[in-house]
Amino acid sequence: MRRLPIYFLIDASESMIGEPIEQVQNGMRTIIQDLRVDPYALETVFVSVIAFAGKAQNLSPLTELYKFYPPTLPIGGGTSLGTAMNYLMDDLDKSIQKTTTEVKGDWKPIIFLFTDGTPTDDYKAAFDRWNSKYKRSCNLVAISIGDNVNTQMLGQISDNVLRLKDTDAESFSKFFKWVTASIKTTSVSVTDCGTDDIQLAPTTGINLEKVDTTKACKIDENFAVLLGKCQTTGKNYLIKYAKRIKPLGIEGLEGFNCMDFKLVGAYPVDNESYKALSQEGSTNRNINTAELVGVPTCPCCGNQLGLVVCECGNVFCVGEESHNKCPWCGLEGELSAIGAGGADVNRSRG
Repeated sequence: MRRLPIYFLIDASESMIGEPIEQVQNGMRTIIQDLRVDPYALETVFVSVIAFAGKAQNLSPLTELYKFYPPTLPIGGGTSLGTAMNYLMDDLDKSIQKTTTEVKGDWKPIIFLFTDGTPTDDYKAAFDRWNSKYKRSCNLVAISIGDNVNTQMLGQISDNVLRLKDTDAESFSKFFKWVTASIKTTSVSVTDCGTDDIQLAPTTGINLEKVDTTKACKIDENFAVLLGKCQTTGKNYLIKYAKRIKPLGIEGLEGFNCMDFKLVGAYPVDNESYKALSQEGSTNRNINTAELVGVPTCPCCGNQLGLVVCECGNVFCVGEESHNKCPWCGLEGELSAIGAGGADVNRSRG
């Protein structure tokens, strides 16, 4: 039996935390449920999931559809797309059956790449490797989640670059139905026609657009993500802020805008999986607390102040106790208010 390998290469960086990663997780379940009732897909499709942040991990090796169960998606620091592409290519070399004089190999693998940000590593060598050895023998569909992706960059490795413009629950639901329909159509094509180029489903009724990667795009940082540590439990959590542009609100300057970052939420992360998937080293990038609107409670222990900045520049939580100890550096002392100028805090890679 000739297999149709389907790879999901999923951005699990910090900026995906919250609703985006939850919607991708739910979408994966929906895809598998729908494919399992399709006889063509059930006969041919094998699925693999690779997550990447600062590093890459194979969460599920290439598995027959009826045996596959969507893994839980972790979160890590960084968006190392070059690392992810090299990891994918190494797995293709290991897992894909090549055609020989005795057996016909697998159909062209289909890779769905989901990302919402800009690479934090040097991806050029990985892109060159892909284009010289893998691009013609694979179908890569690159999906920009939101407007924060350099689609020109994605156009270097794929002729199918699409942008999911809205990231609400309904848009994600329609999008994953589109992914399912594209896989079903391709599985029919390879079975009945022997054609192994991907057959993308129509995007009618979906807030999904094919991107002209020859046009310049504006790269913008839509999120500020901070890594905190719970003073009570020692567990890590992420605080996510979304960029907001609003009128300056000063008489005589009505035509001018100002920018800040509004709180989206705080989310616990597993210390070990976060470390395993995160790019090593500091970003050497700060953001001032004066730019941040809203203070979360700690998602690990419920302490009312989830964004307290130590002199070491790291974030932790504080409750009702007057005496506190930074779980990052061990510095002890009393909590005091930040001055009007705010305080610089270490910013995660997002």
